[in-house]
Amino acid sequence: MTCDRLVCANCAGPVSEGRCPVCRAHRERLHRENGPFSLGPLSPAALAALLLTLIAVALLARQAAV
Repeated sequence: MTCDRLVCANCAGPVSEGRCPVCRAHRERLHRENGPFSLGPLSPAALAALLLTLIAVALLARQAAV
């Protein structure tokens, strides 16, 4: 989630602008949670598919090495 479309309940301004302390705190929390290695946007089904794909690639690499 990004803070581009969020509106602050405290000052009624866009959270991305950080007009009040509440906006700034929420914007900072969102940026911390959605860091470069965050898996937040991936659903459990997508994670399962990724895991199965990695297992299949590992098995194929093992077959090719033998």
